[in-house]
Amino acid sequence: MYLRDHWYVAALSQELQREPFSRQILGEHVALFRSGAGQVVALADQCPHRGYPLSLGTVVGEHLVCGYHGFTFDGSGTCVAVPGQDRIPGKANVRSYPVVEQGLWVWIWMGRGDADRSKLPSTPWLLDSEHWSCVSGVAKIEASFEFLVDNLLDLSHETYLHNGSIGTPEVATTPIEVEVDEDSRVVRVFRHMNAVECPPFYSRTTGLVGKVDRWQDIDYFPPGYYLLNARLAPVERPPLPDGTDDHAFHMKIFYGLTPSTETTVYDFWALARDFCVGDDAIDRFLEKMQTGVVQEDVDALTILQRRAEGTLEVNEVSVKIDRGGLAARRMLMAMKDEASAVS
Repeated sequence: MYLRDHWYVAALSQELQREPFSRQILGEHVALFRSGAGQVVALADQCPHRGYPLSLGTVVGEHLVCGYHGFTFDGSGTCVAVPGQDRIPGKANVRSYPVVEQGLWVWIWMGRGDADRSKLPSTPWLLDSEHWSCVSGVAKIEASFEFLVDNLLDLSHETYLHNGSIGTPEVATTPIEVEVDEDSRVVRVFRHMNAVECPPFYSRTTGLVGKVDRWQDIDYFPPGYYLLNARLAPVERPPLPDGTDDHAFHMKIFYGLTPSTETTVYDFWALARDFCVGDDAIDRFLEKMQTGVVQEDVDALTILQRRAEGTLEVNEVSVKIDRGGLAARRMLMAMKDEASAVS
């Protein structure tokens, strides 16, 4: 069961051009494009005439023209022209999805009712080019949404799966703290590491070497938005009040978790940093490194999905580091129960 009355990342802003493309989101095929005025549009990717994908059509001004028989639609999904006749059938319209472009990401509302903008995640770091530099990407994973949630809520896997980039031994050995806010629907996982080795991912960008203090603070807002507040600071520094991190290098690592089907998920990611702002070389390095990290996750989760679909029975054993992931599972199940009761 999909949770539909929520915002999901539909695309990277840079993916959207005049030429339409198709993306399957929550089991529904959606045609995404920019109109002549640059407005982002999302329509059901099926012409009501003979079912041809609208994503194979052509954008003409503010309209999308079907590439099969020329039925023409505006941004609201209304059919405005049918070749060879003046009368337009009342059933010729297609569904239009509410979309919002926020910096590097385009969000889509998959619910049937009015889009609830109060549920739209706030991502000011992806918009503030003066104080933050950002890179982004997307990967399609042949694995279930649930596997990706587990992966992101338990970062101890960095020590082993990402040991050449962001993983160090201390990530796995440092205990975590977990907070669950049922009212605000957020799961928080904290890991603070003192006097640990600076991993290559950060030493190449910050210039830090040797021992550093390192923070990993996760805010997961089910179902589709995840923010990792990552910070590093040199161990040798003037005394500061407890909890102060103004002296640190800050990186916001975002994930948009967008189910495609029951066994595939889109992993949208973005990195925003407050150091070396505007440095193109650092941008390219981080983009390359993060793409590699995500690919390692893609490979691992694909293997897990294959095992889950095969004949091998897997009996899970959960331990302390799983508390964040288990809390997320419970919250998602409660949200599904609520949605089921309403429907």
